[in-house]
Amino acid sequence: MSLMYLLWQAEKQRKRNVSNSLSMRRRLRDLSDPLKLPEKQFIAMFRVDKSTFQRLLVELRARLPDSKRSTAVRKELKILAALNFYAKGAYQRSIGACDLNSMSQPTFSRCFNEVTDALNSPDILQKYIKFPVCQADRKVIINGFMEKFGFPGVIGCVDGMQVAILQPKKEKEAFFNDNNYYSLNVLIICDAKLNILYVDASFSGASTDEQVWEQCAVKEVLQNIPETRRCWLLGDSEYPQGPRMLTPNSEPTPDISRHLGSESYVELHHKTWNTVQDCMKALRERWQCLKGRKPLHYGPTTAAKIVNACVVLHNIANLGNVPLVMSSVT
Repeated sequence: MSLMYLLWQAEKQRKRNVSNSLSMRRRLRDLSDPLKLPEKQFIAMFRVDKSTFQRLLVELRARLPDSKRSTAVRKELKILAALNFYAKGAYQRSIGACDLNSMSQPTFSRCFNEVTDALNSPDILQKYIKFPVCQADRKVIINGFMEKFGFPGVIGCVDGMQVAILQPKKEKEAFFNDNNYYSLNVLIICDAKLNILYVDASFSGASTDEQVWEQCAVKEVLQNIPETRRCWLLGDSEYPQGPRMLTPNSEPTPDISRHLGSESYVELHHKTWNTVQDCMKALRERWQCLKGRKPLHYGPTTAAKIVNACVVLHNIANLGNVPLVMSSVT
């Protein structure tokens, strides 16, 4: 028997073994049905309830690439694997009764990137992250803050959020923040119900909140609002005062003064502005990949996409009134 024949047989057997292994993984994945999990356990794993997941599946199914391979991962499992990463901050190979542990690390990475890209589709971002550009939409936001806090004219509260990332290959100094770690400085604007109206994750961690504000696109949107419209954002003392930006140091308008009651302007401003702190806390509590100093193991561009994806998911979860799962993970 020739050596070439033996080598050919060995290679044929190796390919057969690989094919069998891939087929087994596919069967293991397909035997798993996460939607059969109890609702509470499903939310703990994926941070959305089953109804919200079905909505998400409808939104993303057409945006995820199709595959004719027999070993292809079902789109439902791709989304669930990504949700679990956003929720836990790491790929969990074993998550209880849900058998995602048959997914290899390279397969997970590919699925995760596909889902993150789908959530960054321009139409998805525009649908679920909407800054009020017309008076009717602004009125809804204004009424929300007025009813909750008694502060008139507020169309959003703004602050910056540091999201830890790996040391970038380029412009390292620009991403090294005052707290001595590499990060993005993410600008967030929210409404009174903790929905995120605007996000910009394109700035480096060493950028100050004022620098981010001066360069962000929403500033121009505010400048185009007619002067007769009495509306503004609330920011802390890191932001520059202006006609559309009230800080603790701003002089209250007559409209605001009439609503102060026994509170001082600074007290009312702080109580109302603190909404954005609550919003960022909820965002990071639900999607813990953004939480603390443990970095996202990605460069700035991909990390920014992950931030955008988590913001979209945060707003979708709010639409579905999904309860927030509190965790001890830091």
